[in-house]
Amino acid sequence: MRYDVKDMALSQKGKKRIEWAEMDMPVLRRIKENFSKKKPLKGVKIAACLHVTTETANLAITLKAGGADVVLCASNPLSTQDDVAASLVKDFGIPTFAIKGEDNKTYYKHLNEILDRRPNITMDDGADLVSLLHSKRAKDAKGILGSTEETTTGVIRLKSLAAKGLLKFPVIAVNDAATKHFFDNRYGTGQSTVDGIIRATNRLIAGSTFVVCGYGWCGKGLAMRARGMGANVIVTEIDPLPALEAVMDGFRVMPIKEAVSTGDFFCTVTGNINVIRKEHFAMMKDGSIVSNSGHFNVELGLDGLNAITKKKRMIRDLVEEHTLRNGRRIYVLAEGRLVNLACAEGHPASVMDMSFANQALSAAYLVERGRRLENKVYTVPNEIDRNIAKMKLATLGITIDTLTKEQKIYLSSWEMGT
Repeated sequence: MRYDVKDMALSQKGKKRIEWAEMDMPVLRRIKENFSKKKPLKGVKIAACLHVTTETANLAITLKAGGADVVLCASNPLSTQDDVAASLVKDFGIPTFAIKGEDNKTYYKHLNEILDRRPNITMDDGADLVSLLHSKRAKDAKGILGSTEETTTGVIRLKSLAAKGLLKFPVIAVNDAATKHFFDNRYGTGQSTVDGIIRATNRLIAGSTFVVCGYGWCGKGLAMRARGMGANVIVTEIDPLPALEAVMDGFRVMPIKEAVSTGDFFCTVTGNINVIRKEHFAMMKDGSIVSNSGHFNVELGLDGLNAITKKKRMIRDLVEEHTLRNGRRIYVLAEGRLVNLACAEGHPASVMDMSFANQALSAAYLVERGRRLENKVYTVPNEIDRNIAKMKLATLGITIDTLTKEQKIYLSSWEMGT
């Protein structure tokens, strides 16, 4: 078995942490039990480019239980948990290609390594595999039954391909499932991002001014958690609707050029490029802490920052100090990469339980119906989404009301009025 991990001696620690995460993933556990019996993925090759964490490990184990031949690589150079990667190889027999801190060359070598397995289904977190299958590896797209995408950023890239008529196979946008973005993006990103910033800096959030760039589901969660820690939160936006929502939620809203002079912490969660640029860095207070929790590090204009930097040094692990020509110091966390994964452990297992339930069931759906789908980006089928919500409630011991016969008739009729 081919693999590339940092140190196999870390596997015992990784196995224990995988087990710990599994305890808080009851929906995925139910799916694994069902998959073990029915083998819906028997004979299917799955190449997954995801963050190699304890939660992802449990997804890979579930897919293998369903009969799939699974191979895994990292979707970000700094998000890999090396002990988990080692355990996947040693304890679960899942070929894994992921090393925390791998350089760009190694990152793409790993992407190509898992595509060399000629998968039938790909799983992406940022659309890097699909991107390769539409460029340098286009000839390999013929064997792809379908793909799944975990992130907002990836879905944007895929919808662009589809709109131009270039998408070569169907893709299920797992990110757009209600049981994914309502919980993973909001509660997961909110908690894990604050966790990553605190672990990296050991700075007090209470009483600070915390600038959240972007008020989508991730931004909503981050703003909520920062306020809960006692911060004065400012939101920046380019869309009037979420900007208005942020105002109604009680946050100050202003352009980034106004926020930079008052902020202590800055975090981008937009999915866009160069959200904080050279002119913004130049206006920041001395000691400002800057991070990103969007998928790609392009949200921070680091080339612009470097252009006005007099000297740099690593002052703490994953904290780089930029001393500007004006004498002020700016601190960039995790090279501008995903701060929640680079500086902490990513989302809690409880929310990833639902996200990865969507991944597993979407893979089975592609096996069953993929050949009948057009080359488009699809949302997760409603029956899968709602079934995951029902399972999650059941595992929490929560029951809800059901419609009476009279209520069903009322909701489907037009005759009744005032």
